[in-house]
Amino acid sequence: MEKADSGQKLYTRMRLWEFPDQYVIEPTDGSQGSSLAISRVDGSMQLIEKLPDSSSVRVPKIRTIFGVVGMLKLLAGSYLMVITDREQVGSYLGHSIFKVSSLKVFPCDHSLKNSPAEQKKMETEFSGLLNIAEKTPGLYFSYETNLTLSTQRLHDLGDESKLLPLWRQAEPRFLWNNYMMEGMIDNKNYIHAKFGNVEVIISYAVRGTRMWRRGADSDGYVANFVETEQIMHLNGFTSSFVQVRGSIPLLWDQIVDLTYKPKFEIVRLEESPRVAERHFLDLRKKYGAVLAVDLVNTHGGEGRLSEKFANAMQHIVSDDLRYWHFDFHHICGHVHFERLSILYEQIVDFLDRNGYLLLNEKGEKMKEQLGVVRTNCIDCLDRTNVTQSMIARNMLECQLRRLGIFAAEETISSHHNLDECFRVLWANHGDDVSIQYSGTPALKGDFVRCGQRTMPGIAKDGVSALLRYYYNNFCDGTKQDAIDLLQGHYIVSVSRDMTPSSQKGGLEAVASFPLALFFVLTGFFFATLSLRQVRYDLRHLFFSSIWAGLSIALAAFVRANGRIFCNRPRLHKPRS
Repeated sequence: MEKADSGQKLYTRMRLWEFPDQYVIEPTDGSQGSSLAISRVDGSMQLIEKLPDSSSVRVPKIRTIFGVVGMLKLLAGSYLMVITDREQVGSYLGHSIFKVSSLKVFPCDHSLKNSPAEQKKMETEFSGLLNIAEKTPGLYFSYETNLTLSTQRLHDLGDESKLLPLWRQAEPRFLWNNYMMEGMIDNKNYIHAKFGNVEVIISYAVRGTRMWRRGADSDGYVANFVETEQIMHLNGFTSSFVQVRGSIPLLWDQIVDLTYKPKFEIVRLEESPRVAERHFLDLRKKYGAVLAVDLVNTHGGEGRLSEKFANAMQHIVSDDLRYWHFDFHHICGHVHFERLSILYEQIVDFLDRNGYLLLNEKGEKMKEQLGVVRTNCIDCLDRTNVTQSMIARNMLECQLRRLGIFAAEETISSHHNLDECFRVLWANHGDDVSIQYSGTPALKGDFVRCGQRTMPGIAKDGVSALLRYYYNNFCDGTKQDAIDLLQGHYIVSVSRDMTPSSQKGGLEAVASFPLALFFVLTGFFFATLSLRQVRYDLRHLFFSSIWAGLSIALAAFVRANGRIFCNRPRLHKPRS
């Protein structure tokens, strides 16, 4: 909640009073200001100068909160989302940065009592999605500075822009609760919540969930887009280097069907050049020159997708837009990631020409970043993070040489403490990005963290890969619905699209992934036991074949009928 007498100062601690008919948010950080009253009947808001009277009948519940994320209107009521716990994790340009430890949703849905039964049922469905949203990880915010803008963009803000409220300065792409703030802003009760990943690295992300959000839309906006900024403060100087990662900007998807790697489907191929052109036109407006580094394989489904991407890029490459393919797996395999030095030698001219931001002790710009490297693999997670950390390491060395800290041939690797801090920082960053998109830490993270592939790291990757499979097939559909609901990508209304599907009979009524997995594993278990007895009795070969056949048949059935287990009717109507 923003003070009326200050365009920048935000309340850092508040008290939420739960009265039977309204919620009241009262500043408690030593500030003197009005309280915000929110009706529990219809979600209407007003500023009040004094708290409502309490009585034995009207005893309010009281809790401390640290910010208001926004309001969301559903079918029959509105819902207030607040930050109930926070953790200070670092600072950015001298300003404290907090991580959201806990979110809480408070319903303003008393009017639901008089709603039709169908509406009540659907409201319950939607409010269930908000419960999922409460568990959203990786959200960061600041009360004092704009985390949605890079250091260079903040520096370049005009004097008039710097006087605007923080929500008006923000980059809309990275203000994830922008839609939820609309009602607060319309009522002049300004709420500010900006999220990124911060220590020395700041990341600004536009993401959905892996498998459920792929490629780009017809306007060139990609499903998974992350801007990462590495910032260094040293001897009064500030230096910043920005990279971006993003899904392949074509119209493509992977339909979740219980296979480990669903087939890539490219749709409306004839529109590919136009979609890619729109995407890169937007990037050039925001970042200047762009080098698109494509890390996907040249064979299989990835190869076909990369080929279409390369063909689309042929139509739009120019002096300030370049495309470079680097087959990560073919060149680096699964362990030789040091061979990324080959890629660096291929793109170093672009990096030298477009540079980084450097501010002197007075905050004056000595050098600016004129372009950006855009990296992609398929998920823009694992290969991408290893590659970006390599580029960031080389650029940090260039910055340290520019400031006279490093000699011409000196490297980060020659300084153990600095090398370890750098690795941990980028490994943590990769994990944070991956957890939000896929549900697990990044794969190949042991190389970023330790400088080499390790057996524990490979084993951890195996576990993470299995977890990704489970989350992506059986959890992320609902999680994506929750994200779309919070961000206003769908409107809510009782319509034919929202009517739950009719009850299914027979096998579909009881089918579930855990049950199917249980039978498959049981079949293979007995097949294995039978095989071990073959040397004593050849009849066990027959029984082993029966068990193995049953297991394979069931596995094939599960794959063919994957939607029984992993999909459910969509609840939302697209927002126009």
